[in-house]
Amino acid sequence: MSASPSDSPDAAGVPEDSIVALLRALVRIPSRAGEDDMAPVVAAVQRWLASQGLAFERLDDPRGAPLALVAEVAGTAPAAAQARRPWIVLDATLDTAGFGDPRAWRFPPTSAHVEDGRLHGRGSADSKAGAALFCHLLRDFAARRHAFRGRLTLLFDLDEHTGGFAGARAFFEGPTKPRPDGVWIGYPGCHRIVAGARGFLRARVTVPGVAAHAGGGTRRGVNAVLRAAELALALEAAALGRDGAMAGFPHPGQLTVTALHGGSGFTQVPDRCELALDLRLTPAFGARAARAGVEALLRAHDARWAPAAACAIEWIDGWPAYRLADDAPLVAALRDAALEVLGQRLPTVAAGPSNIGNYLAARGIPALCGFGVAGGNVHAADESVEIASIAPVWRVMRAALARLLA
Repeated sequence: MSASPSDSPDAAGVPEDSIVALLRALVRIPSRAGEDDMAPVVAAVQRWLASQGLAFERLDDPRGAPLALVAEVAGTAPAAAQARRPWIVLDATLDTAGFGDPRAWRFPPTSAHVEDGRLHGRGSADSKAGAALFCHLLRDFAARRHAFRGRLTLLFDLDEHTGGFAGARAFFEGPTKPRPDGVWIGYPGCHRIVAGARGFLRARVTVPGVAAHAGGGTRRGVNAVLRAAELALALEAAALGRDGAMAGFPHPGQLTVTALHGGSGFTQVPDRCELALDLRLTPAFGARAARAGVEALLRAHDARWAPAAACAIEWIDGWPAYRLADDAPLVAALRDAALEVLGQRLPTVAAGPSNIGNYLAARGIPALCGFGVAGGNVHAADESVEIASIAPVWRVMRAALARLLA
C-alpha cells in the first residue's frame, strides 16, 4: 500500500503533510503509561483542535489529572422524520508502552526521525498515527457537515497501555452511558480488517510448602518453589485451549505462566510461592472451560503433593472473545470502501491479543480493532510507521465513514 507524499491535500483531499506534522509533534512528547505526565500530550492535541476551530472536552479524574479527550461534529443533512442519526466513535490511545532499553533503538524513542520513508518513535504506530488521522478526519467532516447526518466523535484514551482504560471507562460508563453504533479503534495494520479478538482471563495461584532450615539434614520441609515449578510445567504441558481454533479465529486458546515468585533468602526452604496465569479465550474456549481446566490440573497436582496443603486460586475476571459478523455495518462499510479505493478485498480476521474492543463488545458496542497505517515493532525498539501508507488509509477511512454516517 503506497502513495506519494504531497505538500498540500491531493485530489482525494488527503492532508498528508499535516497528518505527518501532527504525528511527529505527538511522538516527540513522551507519554509512557504509568511513567509520564499525560497533560503535555493532551495539550498538544487540544492546541491542534482549537487551531482548527473544533470544540473539545477533557475528562479528568477526581484529582484533576486527564483521563481522556473528546471532540465531536454532527452532520446537518436532512433526515426522514423520526429517523435515527448514526453515531460512530473514533478511538485511539495517546499513552504508549515504555521505551525499554534506549540503547536498543537506532534513533531516540522521541525523535520522530524520518528515514527511508518511515517515521520512528515510541507510539508512532500504537497509536499516535491513528490519533493524527482521526483528528484530520474530524476536521474533514466538520468542513462538510451538510453532506452527512450522523455524529462523529473522537475519543482519545490516556490509560490504555496500563490495561485500565480509565479514559474509555470515563466516557462509556459516564452518567449517560452512551451506546454508539460503532467504534473504530486506531490500531495499525492496513492489509486486513480486524473485527474481533481473543478474550482473556487471569489468575493467581498460591502454592503452599512447609518451611525448614536450608541446611537441615532430616527435616527438609516441602519446597514451595519446586512444587510451583512442577505445577507451572504441568500447566504448560496441558496445552489448555489449543484445540479451540475455529473459523474466524485463527489463534486458538492458550495458557501462559507469566510469573513465579517465592522464597525470601538463602537459609530457609520456602513455604509459599505464587504463580500468575494468563489465559486467552475464544468462543470455543471460554472462561468456564478455562477455569474448569485449570482447577482440574490443580486437583491432580494437590493429590501428588499430599499431605501438604492444597493450592489456592484467585480468579481475576477479564473479557470474553468477540468477533463482528462479516456483514456487520462497520465491517461491510470498511470492506466496500477498501474495494472501491484500493481495488482490494481485505480479509476479515480476529486478533490474538485482546484489546479495548473486547471491553466494548462486553458492553454491547460493535468495535473494529484493526485497520490503520502500516506499522512495525509495536511495543519494541524502533517502532515506526510507513509514511506512504497514510494516504491510502485516509482514503479508505474517509469513504467508509461517509457510508456509515450517510
